[in-house]
Amino acid sequence: MTPRRLSAVALLALVGFAAAAADPKRDALWAAVRNNDPKAVQAALDAGADVNARNEYGVTALWIAAGKGKQEVVELLVKAGADVNARDDIWYQTPLSSAAGGLKLEAVKTLLKAGAKDADAALLTAAGGGNATMAEAVLGLAETSQDARDQALFLTSASNEKLREVLTKAGAKPLPPAAEADRKRWADWAGTYDSDGGAKLAVAVKDAGLVISGRLVRQTGPDTFAPLGVAGTSYRVQPKDGKLAGITMKRFTAEYAFTRFKEPVVKAAPAVVAARGQAAPLNWPSFRGPDGTGVADGQAPPVTWDAKTGEGVRWKTPIPGLGHSCPVVWGDKVFVTAAISSGQPDQSVRVGNYGDVGSVDDTSKHTWQVLGLDRDSGKILWTRTAYEGVPKIKRHLKGSQANCTPATDGRHVVACFGPEGLYCYDFAGNLLWKRDLSTLDSSFALDREYEWGFGSSPVIHEGNCILQCDLSRDSFIAAFSLADGAKVWSTPRDEIPSWSSPVVWRNGVRTEVVTNAAQYARGYDPATGAELWRLAKKSEVTIPAPVLGKDLAFISSGNRPIQPIIAVRPGATGDISLKEGESSNRSVAWGKLRGGPYMPTPILYGEYLYTCSNSGIVACYEAATGREVYKERAGGGSYTASPVAADGRIYLTSEQGEVRVVKAGPQFELLAVNALGDYCLATPAISNGALFVRSHHFLWALGAR
Repeated sequence: MTPRRLSAVALLALVGFAAAAADPKRDALWAAVRNNDPKAVQAALDAGADVNARNEYGVTALWIAAGKGKQEVVELLVKAGADVNARDDIWYQTPLSSAAGGLKLEAVKTLLKAGAKDADAALLTAAGGGNATMAEAVLGLAETSQDARDQALFLTSASNEKLREVLTKAGAKPLPPAAEADRKRWADWAGTYDSDGGAKLAVAVKDAGLVISGRLVRQTGPDTFAPLGVAGTSYRVQPKDGKLAGITMKRFTAEYAFTRFKEPVVKAAPAVVAARGQAAPLNWPSFRGPDGTGVADGQAPPVTWDAKTGEGVRWKTPIPGLGHSCPVVWGDKVFVTAAISSGQPDQSVRVGNYGDVGSVDDTSKHTWQVLGLDRDSGKILWTRTAYEGVPKIKRHLKGSQANCTPATDGRHVVACFGPEGLYCYDFAGNLLWKRDLSTLDSSFALDREYEWGFGSSPVIHEGNCILQCDLSRDSFIAAFSLADGAKVWSTPRDEIPSWSSPVVWRNGVRTEVVTNAAQYARGYDPATGAELWRLAKKSEVTIPAPVLGKDLAFISSGNRPIQPIIAVRPGATGDISLKEGESSNRSVAWGKLRGGPYMPTPILYGEYLYTCSNSGIVACYEAATGREVYKERAGGGSYTASPVAADGRIYLTSEQGEVRVVKAGPQFELLAVNALGDYCLATPAISNGALFVRSHHFLWALGAR
């Protein structure tokens, strides 16, 4: 398969999607593998399960078992005829490289004996980890290339005498020094390069030559390099004025762009600045405010403040527990949700850019709460406990048990806690109704053992609460009556888990609900739930919400294999997916398969669409055409919160608790950097001259008193 070069439609045809590819026999086999139950594995095989069945990412049961070192299951699957060389379509790993990556020695031996061919990758993994025992096993059971052995020796530290002895005995040789002229030419290339998704690529110059991502590379063309002994990987460099502007890494058929950025410099004066001339207070009723736009012009939020001295801080109220739900504002009230663990009172999350798919297994009793606060003083007016008990689903290392932002229409406050239920209160905190949503399990689609929690926020439209539920099985979107919680309509979705939220699009043709998910973006009739259109996109984990404006709906998401940004015109019907080689059609104004953000939702402001990557890289596009205007680093660590905007400024909130203020327009300009001193993953709200920010321990109103 060739994910990067295929259109989304072709991709879906090849790998299938969850609902259409539902296979009870395969599911039984995979469940047995996850549970490390050899008897159940054998029973599933005896019942007719295909030992080489693939999921939507091209992963097989053996791939999973090998990576986790489930040795008895590995042996059973190999004996049953599992393909030991089946490479997945996302990470391009075989069962052998998966096992080596997990340092599962016995699984590595079994796979090599069964004819696994990815021995070079296994050897380099062993060398990179300094594991002499695994390297010796690979060398003793398989043929490896001279390049791989030499690269392995290069990767091995001088202090690891055992590993160096093993490699030397197998024929590894020290690499000769590169030509001095080449080393001088490459000297200015050294440094760190960033991708849109937050990954980093380090370039260094050693005696032996150019080193990219820790491995020695050899020049294979005028501007191309390939790492020794690494199959399927190459680098294309873009030199500019003797330096390196960027690198494109190709991994089999997928491509990833890395750019070299300058560190941003704050252009504004450092003194605390409070904006002036605000309009009447704006309601911010749901995730990202009015119609999910994230824009609040005329509300005059501050440019700078000082959290340490309190200057420019209107109020700061402690909020119990943990929650990444965002504050919502209506009139003089602010609402927020939280989940409090009895076993971990000061729960923490793991911030930063990393690839760990693990879950937090906190089985202590939790209390899920909804809080109403006074907008002007920060006083907590009421606290209501919606649910108490042990969480039904674990949370992601970066997640919380209160991820979903509440929604309000000025009379009702709807709070969703995923599997712990949907709740509706009035403004005085009286419970109007509650609804059990059953077990909403949004786990890692590759392996449901990793539970990540529910994350879609509700939206209110014409007396109904609309909720998007993309789950490990039986996904759906539904509308519930605000009057009594009764289900108005429910539409099944052929989707795998996603964490995006729906938006209501009032365009020049009609009003519709737009959703974003891994397999498709879709439009629905808000009155009936009937699907109006669908757009194939195939992005492994989808989080950003659709963005509306300029009579276009912008769809984006940025995990592999496709990282799209697509602008959909109003009035679309049926399947509007782009065909191979297309970047537009009757219903799509423009589209690109690279550049979509992974976590933060983009923002449309004025004539431009802005994206913010996990690592704080801001890209600006012409909204009408998709032309890239600039791409610059805002800095600040890692980003989960989505940008918001007001009065010519864009506010970017990092996980590390710094709010960076960027001037809107076709030229990047960093106006201010404001530290909160508390980590933050929630998107701010803007109203009444203040920026309302929910951090780990507090809810802040930032603005002049």
